[in-house]
Amino acid sequence: MTTIELQAWIDQSIRSLSNSETPFLEIQVITAFILGQSREWVIAHPDYSLTSNQITRLETALARLKINEPLAYITSQRAFYGMDFKVTPAVLIPRPETELLIEEAIQWLENNPHRRSAVDVGTGSGIIAITLADTFLDLILTAIDISEEAIQVAQENAHVHQMDDRIRWQKNDLLTQIEGKFDIILANLPYIPTQILNSLDVGKFEPRLALDGGPDGLQLLRRLLRQAPDHLRVGGAIFLEIESTLGEPAIQLASECFPQANIDLLKDYAELPRLIKIQT
Repeated sequence: MTTIELQAWIDQSIRSLSNSETPFLEIQVITAFILGQSREWVIAHPDYSLTSNQITRLETALARLKINEPLAYITSQRAFYGMDFKVTPAVLIPRPETELLIEEAIQWLENNPHRRSAVDVGTGSGIIAITLADTFLDLILTAIDISEEAIQVAQENAHVHQMDDRIRWQKNDLLTQIEGKFDIILANLPYIPTQILNSLDVGKFEPRLALDGGPDGLQLLRRLLRQAPDHLRVGGAIFLEIESTLGEPAIQLASECFPQANIDLLKDYAELPRLIKIQT
């Protein structure tokens, strides 16, 4: 029976993971995941003897890392805004940039306590809707996605965080045929221009449906902005995450659809234009 001590496997795996900028971290994470332990446990037990089954599972996970498959898909989870979320290849992996949208939405909702009707368009794994529902217990939320698989993942995340009855999930194409109006519209829609996406590794593993923004990266945003005036209450707000090079054309689109609104382009923590804020 083949056995190997844990630290020896970790050391040789780190050396073999030449395509990673953070091989030590990634190897620790998959090791903890496969063994069902914490990273602290892994560090504290270098002499632990791995079983043949564990070695097989670890080698399979390592092989996936070597072809640049995202770590989040291997472990099926990603932390976002202090909460853990299930992710699968059916949904986009949460990014830190989206925290700006969350923070701005929280601030707006705190400043407008009488505004408690929200819609999350293109919810994906549900991170925006669930995070806001966790922050505001009186928030009435609708979460929309065109992908049935994405909605299933989002519903599983809602169940884990005990929010089964807090959010209404709906399979739909943006706001088409959605009835009623909302105080706040939130969206992190696909925004990478098709030609650019074709040259990126991200398109090899994450769903193109959640990435491809059309020829100019604004195809979905343009449609949503044209639908939004019929679905936003007077005095409401819209928060839209955008691709960092599309700030000016996105602002122009927003101005055309909401000529009387206050419109701001906000930068993320990397000082890149990331969020369109529309206040009517």
